[in-house]
Amino acid sequence: MTETQDRQSRLQGFPDILPTICEALDRAAALRPSTEALVGNGERITFERLRSESLKVARALIASGMGHGDHVAICAGNSVEWAILFHGIVRIGAVCVPVNTRLTPGEIRMQLERADARLLITVESLLKIDFVAVLREVCPAVDDTLPSTDLPHLTDVVVISETAPAACRTFADFLTAGENAELPAPPEPDDVALIQFTSGSTSFPKAVLLTHANMATDAYFLGMRMGAGEGDRYLSARPFFHVAGSTLAVVLSAVHAITLVTMHRFSGEEALKLIREERCTLTSGNDTMYLMMLGSPDFKPLSYTLRGGWAAISPAIMRRTVEEFGATRTVTGYGLSEASPNIMASDHGDPVEDRIGGWMRPHPGLDVRICDPTTGAEVARGQKGEIRVRGWCVMKGYYRDEAATRETMTTDGFLKTGDMGVMREDGRVTFVGRLKEIIRVGGENVAPADVEDVLIGHPKIRQAQVFALPDPRLIEVPGAYVVPREGETVTADEVLAWAKPRLAGFKLPKYLAVIDSFDVVGLTASSKVPKRLLIEHAMRHFGLEEKETAS
Repeated sequence: MTETQDRQSRLQGFPDILPTICEALDRAAALRPSTEALVGNGERITFERLRSESLKVARALIASGMGHGDHVAICAGNSVEWAILFHGIVRIGAVCVPVNTRLTPGEIRMQLERADARLLITVESLLKIDFVAVLREVCPAVDDTLPSTDLPHLTDVVVISETAPAACRTFADFLTAGENAELPAPPEPDDVALIQFTSGSTSFPKAVLLTHANMATDAYFLGMRMGAGEGDRYLSARPFFHVAGSTLAVVLSAVHAITLVTMHRFSGEEALKLIREERCTLTSGNDTMYLMMLGSPDFKPLSYTLRGGWAAISPAIMRRTVEEFGATRTVTGYGLSEASPNIMASDHGDPVEDRIGGWMRPHPGLDVRICDPTTGAEVARGQKGEIRVRGWCVMKGYYRDEAATRETMTTDGFLKTGDMGVMREDGRVTFVGRLKEIIRVGGENVAPADVEDVLIGHPKIRQAQVFALPDPRLIEVPGAYVVPREGETVTADEVLAWAKPRLAGFKLPKYLAVIDSFDVVGLTASSKVPKRLLIEHAMRHFGLEEKETAS
């Protein structure tokens, strides 16, 4: 059975699912041409215009030599232009590579290199950051001739600006060159649409391959669980360079032909303002986002148009969302990048206490099991185990990393999520914790190994351990212990000052201490240090136990 046949067999009975992202946008433009597709940062665009502008990008890409399967990177914030570029890229069967704008130049270069990006489209500036200057750090050859030895696949760079470095083009010139180009045959459902970078337990971010079918189907089912329909206005500040932004905001908006409202950077005050001014009915967020809104001095209980949306939040914050926001139809969602990303969600019609408690149903056509993470055997209902999933949402694999793909997938096709859950007798599942050691800083995932590799690069540092510590606003932040090389002396401030230009802001440890050895946590310096013991020691060391008790 082919992938397409397998998908079709699993989704029988759901005729509204559109097999590609392009078909979703085409239908939205035909069904609701004058409905606003996206509102944000002072810009507005209808579905009809979003489609027409994305076709211009598609033609320009063809004229640039891009085609089916080629990798095209976007370095831009949440905006109308990001959506136009994305839809243009996937229209020709090319693969979109969203670049995290919060990364350092070195990290951006790594993403472009690992993704084999052939063309990069970047903004001139974003949130007071000069991205042309960043571009010059990423690839100095933009002032001379492309490609460079560091990025041998990158042959074309387009800057959304009136001017561009010598080896680049402006966006206007890019579009003009494609005015007479002919579009190719549309992509197939199982064609890859997105390369999504995700942090894991190794020092290298993995490049997840997601198809049109992965993303369009996932957007369809989560939208159904939220009750999305005509007239809805959906606020999502999830970064479009994350899969929760691309699939569950940009694609979901097209699949359900509803208005997406967004912003460059989330703040509680701006979110409340947009909800009120744009009369948003749906939203999405994590613990940090909801706490920032609920804790804002601008927050006025039970005075908003929100009725629901989806949230990846704890029961306590979900209760506040229902009771203080009045968003009584909010659902809980769970997933990960490798699963497009949403595996399961509660339904807007479920009993409110089930939704507050985080009890979710797997989406139709998916096989979700709770397994012993060591043996792989399915555990009894009510017992904790690793959440594993098989079906249409699972990635094609990791790009250029067959070994990691084999490690993440079982021989019978299940994705090992690395997360723990419990399944009730009725088949509903709740998320209870993580096997992985990912630190979730607000909406960003940080792999401890990524930060450790940077810290160990300091000439005076011999060892480093990074772990999650609690934070009242961001939920988790990185903490670190470092051990100096023999005979060297270094202070925490020196280490942080050295690391700051080498790490994205959300990866920089909020708490860091220099110690003589890891004997302080009961281990020899050569031992593998369990994060649990480090966290317990750090909670005492940094006085966080008292803060936790006080809160």
